[in-house]
Amino acid sequence: MQGGLFTSAVLHSILEKMNLKMSMMSLAGRVATALVLSATLAFSAEDRSVDWSDLVDPSVQTYEDPFEDLNYQQIESLRTIVRNRELLNDPTLNEARMADSAAKINTALEELAEDGIDADWLIDQRWIVADRRKKAATAANPNLDGQTVTLAGYAIPAPLEADGTAVVYLVPERGMCSHTPPPNANQMIRARVGGDWSPSTMHEPVRLTGKLSIEETNHTFRVVDGNVPMSSSYVLEVSQTETMQDLMTGTSTTNDWAESVADNILAAGHRKTGGVRASE
Repeated sequence: MQGGLFTSAVLHSILEKMNLKMSMMSLAGRVATALVLSATLAFSAEDRSVDWSDLVDPSVQTYEDPFEDLNYQQIESLRTIVRNRELLNDPTLNEARMADSAAKINTALEELAEDGIDADWLIDQRWIVADRRKKAATAANPNLDGQTVTLAGYAIPAPLEADGTAVVYLVPERGMCSHTPPPNANQMIRARVGGDWSPSTMHEPVRLTGKLSIEETNHTFRVVDGNVPMSSSYVLEVSQTETMQDLMTGTSTTNDWAESVADNILAAGHRKTGGVRASE
């Protein structure tokens, strides 16, 4: 069973790196900023704005990952070793299959050894690396717990809570959870929205202000084409909602943000012609 667990816990994660990077690609740049933040962030009452990079816990973002630089063939060789070692533990396996599995294991070990890779050591590292990756993807910034913050993003409507409170999920990029996978838990906020506002469209641009708390939540509900697991490290008790219409008629700063959102949406719809600006 260890081989199967290894494949699902670590190798599956590596082989699915494209999916991981879809949610991590933009985060990489934001994490670079987060890593240089002071250990004690201070948010004054006058400036409550935070960026998505502020949400991650910078202390767990840098770690040693011996699998990161492996190429596809090396990963496949590791998979071959794990899979066939598991087969050799099957008492119903006939001698021919056992010989075949043993030969595949030896070949894979030799190929990795030629590349200077200790396969057995890597396999022993699987749970350590899996734990590091999980922490990097879920750990919230303790300096934000209990703070009143303002954060801009895209709202995804969610089912009401048991007490009738409206809920949205705020994500950093348009299309997440529908056209692309959900972001990491520390890059998604479950927001409890008071008042009459609710998103008029999926991924409506919005800026929310409220008390942010570190609280792990896990819910699954239908988003566009099917059920999506929504895991978040934060809950926001919303006290103020600013929509695109509000922001376009606001200050110069909020106007700039609203126009940049409009530019991104328009450009996404005109990729064949190179995109257009909102001012055009």
